[in-house]
Amino acid sequence: MKNWYLVAAGALMALVCSQSAFAASCGGWSAKMEEDEGGSVLTASVCGGPKGGAQLMLTCFDKPVLSYDLGEGGPQLEPGFSGAFDFKADGKTVTKTLQLEEMYNYLVADLEKADPLLDLLRGKGDVTVGSAKYGANSFPLKGSKAAIGKVLAQCGKAKPADGD
Repeated sequence: MKNWYLVAAGALMALVCSQSAFAASCGGWSAKMEEDEGGSVLTASVCGGPKGGAQLMLTCFDKPVLSYDLGEGGPQLEPGFSGAFDFKADGKTVTKTLQLEEMYNYLVADLEKADPLLDLLRGKGDVTVGSAKYGANSFPLKGSKAAIGKVLAQCGKAKPADGD
């Protein structure tokens, strides 16, 4: 069942990016309803990186799911990839293991509502996400507290599409 959520999150993120990647401003986070195969889902997102092509996205079904898109300049990751990424903001670092959602080439992690990473992402300034092998991308945290708060308020209310 857990893998199903990762697949659903990956499918949603592909849709989000195809609809709004170029329309999104890299000036800050936003939370809006995005269409998923199973209906609408509230998604908090921000773009960043050197050309604005990288994205961080947060959705929530039963638990929050964070997706990280390395952007068009990012590498094609190997099937089964899983690796540690550092999220750095305001002098603090949270390290998370992200797993590849192969169909969309996104890295995803299931989080808890009280996860320290969510606290870090609701801070001020910028967050840098990186690993030794894949480099780093920076994202503004402007608007993140409100956008992430809206998504977390929906946890347990949104239902993924029926499937496997």
